[in-house]
Amino acid sequence: MKRWTDVEDGYLDGHLLIAMPGMGDPRFDRAVIYLCAHSPEGAMGIRINQAAPRLTFAEVLSRLQILPDRDIELPASASEIPVHQGGPVETGRGFVLHSADYAIDNSTLWIDDDLCLTATLDILKAIAAGGGPKKALLALGYAGWGPGQLDEELRANGWLHCPGRPELIFDRGLDEKYANALAEIGVDPAMLSTAAGRA
Repeated sequence: MKRWTDVEDGYLDGHLLIAMPGMGDPRFDRAVIYLCAHSPEGAMGIRINQAAPRLTFAEVLSRLQILPDRDIELPASASEIPVHQGGPVETGRGFVLHSADYAIDNSTLWIDDDLCLTATLDILKAIAAGGGPKKALLALGYAGWGPGQLDEELRANGWLHCPGRPELIFDRGLDEKYANALAEIGVDPAMLSTAAGRA
C-alpha cells in the first residue's frame, strides 16, 4: 500500500483522506475529506460524505438573501446541489467545491486540473441563475490542521488516502463514499482494525 510519504512532494492536495477506525476524534468517524490544500503551513479540506442536517441548497440561498423566497423554483442543476457539513471549523461559512469549468478571478482556488474551491457569494448567485459549474457541492465549514499536524496524524496511521477523483467526490450516495474511497486503494472496510498501529 502506498504511504503518504510516497507522494511526489509529500503533500496530498487533491487527495481524499479516509479516516481510520479508532483515530480518536468522533467528529471524523468514517470521514472522507477532500484535501484542498496541504503544505508546511498546514492543511485544509472539505468533508464530502456528511450531509448538513435538514438543510437544502434553496434554504441556504434564502438565508443568504440570494433568493428572496425559498419557494422559488431553482434550475434543475441548482436544486440538485447537496449541502454538506464540511468540517468543524467556521461552520457558518460556505465553501463550494466544484468542477474546473467555472472560476472567478482572484476568488477561486485551483486545486488541480479538474477541481476548484470558491467561497464567495458570486458562485452561489451564478448557480441559482442556472450558470456556474457543471458539478458542485456546498459545504458549511471545513477541516483544518496547523503546521505539521496532519503529517503527524498520517504518520500515526490516523488516515489513509487515495486520489480525489471527481466521480467519487460528486457521487450523490453519501453512505457509500467511505467504502468506495477505500475500494480505490483495494481496502475492504471490514478488514480495518480499530487499533491504529505502526508497521
